[in-house]
Amino acid sequence: MRKEVKIGIIGIIALGLLIFGLNYLRGVSMFKSSRSFYVEFNNINGLPTSSPVFANGYKIGLVRDIQYNYEKLGSVIVEVQLDKEMRIPTGSRGELVTEMLGTVKMNLILNLESQTYLQPGDTLEGYANNGLMGTAETMIPKVEQLLPKMDSILHSLNTLLADPALTATLHNAEAVTSNLKTTTNELNKLMNGDLPQITHNLVTISDNVASISNNLKDIDYATTISRIDSTLYNIRLLTDKLNSRDNTIGLLFNDPSLYQNLNATTANAASLLEDLKIHPKRYVHFSLFGRKEKTKE
Repeated sequence: MRKEVKIGIIGIIALGLLIFGLNYLRGVSMFKSSRSFYVEFNNINGLPTSSPVFANGYKIGLVRDIQYNYEKLGSVIVEVQLDKEMRIPTGSRGELVTEMLGTVKMNLILNLESQTYLQPGDTLEGYANNGLMGTAETMIPKVEQLLPKMDSILHSLNTLLADPALTATLHNAEAVTSNLKTTTNELNKLMNGDLPQITHNLVTISDNVASISNNLKDIDYATTISRIDSTLYNIRLLTDKLNSRDNTIGLLFNDPSLYQNLNATTANAASLLEDLKIHPKRYVHFSLFGRKEKTKE
């Protein structure tokens, strides 16, 4: 074999290996059959070719080519190469998701309710889901508007923290907390010590009241009241007799002459005792020899 032929064969083999290697690095399988579909977007957010395409979190293909649609300005056509076994229901859409690090991936949102399927080469509607990055882009202007207000709030907070009244308030709060702790301890002592005794006393009093109630329940109130009425009637009769002069006790209490006689008798007795003290010989006569002598007046 001539040398030139050998060089040509080696070059063809090297070129084939180069094409295979490039396609392998891009994720394109040379030996696996596939079908192509197109997805139309208004903005691809930097989606690169050879990016994986997912359905329900599973890789079903990759982005093969991206072309700007010059016939429809503002439209970008993305060609996706999917596994041959993959069928796309009508009404399905393509979604571009921007992840945290700024990378973009494509998801196919399948319309599982559809019973008809797209043919290879058909175009799907696509939309962009910016995710957290889109939310951050929307929030940045709002955060910029809030920065002056936050600065004012921080300044007011620093002024408040530097106020001596705040320190005094904190000290007062600490004192109040200490008092509350002391009060809580006293309440705990009361609950654990005195309260059971008080409860026991209350139970005893309740038992005594119940016993008294039982005793009162057994009393014959009609007979007792009847006896009280009889006693009051007798007392009234006695009072009437004491106030009346038609009996001895009544005369004793109501006749003033008895009082006067008693006063006169008492006075005479007192005079007699006084005279007895002064002149005892007038009333007592005795002799050592048994002879009585006349008392000289």
